This record gives sequence, structure tokens and C-alpha cells, in this order.
Amino acid sequence: MEILNFAETKKLLLKYKIPFCKTEIFNSKEKAQGFAEKIGFPVVLKVHGSTIFHKSDIGGVKTGIKNKEDFEKAWEEITENSQLKKIEGILVQETAYGNELVIGMNRDSQFGPVLMVGLGGIFVEVLKDVVFRVAPISKAEAEEMLKELKSYQLLQGFRGKPGVSIDAIATLLANISKLAMNEKKIISLDFNPIMANEKTAEVADFRLII
Repeated sequence: MEILNFAETKKLLLKYKIPFCKTEIFNSKEKAQGFAEKIGFPVVLKVHGSTIFHKSDIGGVKTGIKNKEDFEKAWEEITENSQLKKIEGILVQETAYGNELVIGMNRDSQFGPVLMVGLGGIFVEVLKDVVFRVAPISKAEAEEMLKELKSYQLLQGFRGKPGVSIDAIATLLANISKLAMNEKKIISLDFNPIMANEKTAEVADFRLII
């Protein structure tokens, strides 16, 4: 098993209309910094490689990069931390805001692609508030999955906090279902987090395993 390279990952996300934060991959610090300045600080840097399944564990993720000085320091630290790994490059990504969700897929030998959705953070890690479905699913079935979450009320808005676009999340889930059904080489995928707000739902971190 290995992680799909960034070029192929991006190609699939675009093909199946899966929105994701502005992201590009670089091996040149100067070009990477130019892209960061183009999309605007703060940005995030992440190492990307076919065998790096947990980027944070090796110090391969730096967030809250506010300026050129922060950028240079973060780039050097990630480069040093990953020097013993086979890397494809370093991702430069815009900072996304919103409510965190997680969507995953595992290809079961008996049932085929099984989709999972839940709220991110403690809702997944501690409360285990997730819902599963065997693909394929329609947009209407995706909405039903969301309604089954114990924390669904938080998605609708709670105590003055704005809700998120259920329509955008359901569309995203349905499109991920299409990807899972059509792209047999994808053994599993992990979109965590997905940042959702009142208008959109965008993938902020992605891992497609082949």
C-alpha cells in the first residue's frame, strides 16, 4: 500500500468535483514561497510522500505560517524532519476556516466501498460519532447519513453559532461515492479535516491509498 501522488490525487478531486483548499506541491523553496504570497498568508506546509502515512508524527506539518520569516523556518524544519524519508515534495496550502468534518472510505472485500462521515476533532476521536454506508449513495442518502449523526444539530447551527451547508456536504459525499465506485485502484481514502461553512465544504487534508 502507498499514498497516491499529489498530481493524480488532484486530478481525481477535480474529475469528481470534490472541492479542496488551494494547494500545490513544490521542491523549490523560492517557488513555494511565491505561491504562498500569491494565495495569501497564513498558509500551511505539509510534507507529501508515498510512504508517509502520518505527516504530523515526523514533524511534517506546520500551520499558522504568517509571513516570509515563518515560511522559511517552517520549510527548513520540514525538510530536516523528512530527510530520511522518500518525499514527493512539500505542499503549500491556504488556511481554511469552518467546522471540521471527516469523510473516509475503505474497500471491503465483501461489501465493496464503505463510506464513513462524522464531525471532526473530539467527535470522532472521543465520541465516535460516525455513520457508515455501503456505496453507491445518492445525494439524498448522503443527507440521511448526516441526519443520523448525534451531533447533527451542531451542523444546523447551535446557540448563536452559524450552521453549515448540508447541501454542500451531501453533494461532496455523493461525489466521493462516485469516485469510490469508479476508481477501483483506490483501496481507501481519508479526507480529514473537511472544512465546512454556510456556503461550502472543502477538503483541507487528503490521503488516497492505492
